[in-house]
Amino acid sequence: MLPTPPNPEAGKWLRSQRERLCLSTRDVEHLSYKIAQAKSSQDFYLSHAWLTDIENGKFKPNICKLYSLCVIYKCDLDEIFAFFGMRLRDIGQEQRSVVLPRTHLLESPLKDEAATIMAPLELRDKVRLEQTNLVSRMFEGWGEIPLGLLQHMDLQNSLYGYIGTKDYTLHPHIRAGSFVQIDPRQRKISRGNWQNEFDRPIYFVELRDRYICSWCELDGSQLILIPSPHSYAQAKHIRYPGDAEVVGRVTAVTMRIADVPSLTRP
Repeated sequence: MLPTPPNPEAGKWLRSQRERLCLSTRDVEHLSYKIAQAKSSQDFYLSHAWLTDIENGKFKPNICKLYSLCVIYKCDLDEIFAFFGMRLRDIGQEQRSVVLPRTHLLESPLKDEAATIMAPLELRDKVRLEQTNLVSRMFEGWGEIPLGLLQHMDLQNSLYGYIGTKDYTLHPHIRAGSFVQIDPRQRKISRGNWQNEFDRPIYFVELRDRYICSWCELDGSQLILIPSPHSYAQAKHIRYPGDAEVVGRVTAVTMRIADVPSLTRP
């Protein structure tokens, strides 16, 4: 694969940042020399000639030199990376596209305590965890969004739902307290013969008073919500589309398998 050519706009932007601070290329060279000394590495050093070439769009800088530019120009690291075709905020999403063959541990997205965002108490009290809901609806009253939860979400193409702690509709396939990823582009109920219940499509459905995550069938103007045999629940016939709307098909599940209330027969 051929290397990606440098973006001339990135060089222009770097020059504008330097001029904004009234720095000459020699000034930047001198400041980077101090950084290189502190780091005990010449990789952080930016020579006058190197800086001139990078501003003219002749090549891309390496990570150490980007670090020095970020420190000297006092800009956000993600901002400077973006001009060279990289966004730190995209790492979580892109990591999901790399499928590894072996089971492994995932690093927590909230390593930094500063990344933890607390909701106001009066709003947290209004979040009903026992009910199934769309995540966006659960947190729509928050002034800020919990970034740790959203870091690995594909917000452009997916919705996310939460299965209430008292919702056993598809237990144990989808346990109470789970998060599900929903593809809103797949709203048509599929008809077909499935090898087993694990292959059967699952849909996230909005009713008049609540949400439900279920297997579904269409029978004329009736939408049949089919629970798991282990849930002890009965199938429900809902007028469709009058009393129900298919939000989308569930494409991924993050489940708890411990510390959930025991399911008891009603």
